[in-house]
Amino acid sequence: MSRRFVDLSIYLENDVITDPPFLRPKIEYQKHGETMPELGFFFPGVTPEQTPDGAGFAAVENVTLTTHNGTHLDAPWHFHPTMDGKDGNPVPSMTIDEVPLEWCFQPGVKLDFRHFPDGYVVTAQDVEDELKRIGHELKPLEIVMVNTAAGKAVGDPNYVSIGCGMGYEATMYLTSRGVRVTGTDAWSWDAPFVHTAEKVKETGDTSLIWEGHKAGRDIGYCHLEKLHNLEVLPPDGFMVSCFPHKIRGASAGWVRAVAIFEE
Repeated sequence: MSRRFVDLSIYLENDVITDPPFLRPKIEYQKHGETMPELGFFFPGVTPEQTPDGAGFAAVENVTLTTHNGTHLDAPWHFHPTMDGKDGNPVPSMTIDEVPLEWCFQPGVKLDFRHFPDGYVVTAQDVEDELKRIGHELKPLEIVMVNTAAGKAVGDPNYVSIGCGMGYEATMYLTSRGVRVTGTDAWSWDAPFVHTAEKVKETGDTSLIWEGHKAGRDIGYCHLEKLHNLEVLPPDGFMVSCFPHKIRGASAGWVRAVAIFEE
């Protein structure tokens, strides 16, 4: 038996649009010959010519990020101060360093919602219909990922406004069945803000804002955002690894999400 890996993560990079302008990452690259001052801290007086092979010191990158840049896992703390309040007894929301590791390595399930228009809010019925279509019965802790139109739009200037989003009912459909990690290849688990803003303006209903995220108030869960390559995955039959970086007290952590096939 062999093992095959499929990368489900986007790049962290300067020039490809995956965030609004005020949230984009910034990476400063230093080549080997540009870090001699740092070498001098440890070995005073050593010149570039005296380094092994005359290659200089080390290549280094200085990175300015939010915890929500790139492919990342959102912790319940990101959504609300408390979680698991469905039965009237909320508890403090988990931060990313508190997320159980067993949540992050489980069988994966892919729901194909690429046909839904930008801004569409997926319902519980939509989720149930898709599970029936692919012939899958959800099991606790499975990692459910949503393939949207945004999956093919990384780098598009309108990326953050592309794709459907998961509503409160759809999210609760998953979490009430024991799912604790979900994911999307869109910028947000919820429908893009530009479309939600129009609905809020028309109706005055501010409960529509971040309704999928806010489902975490009732049942605590995590979700992956800005996944990639979901198009190449089958509906099920693979494992997902999505361990987040261990940032104390943080609302999210960067992830190298991978699908693993045993063949």
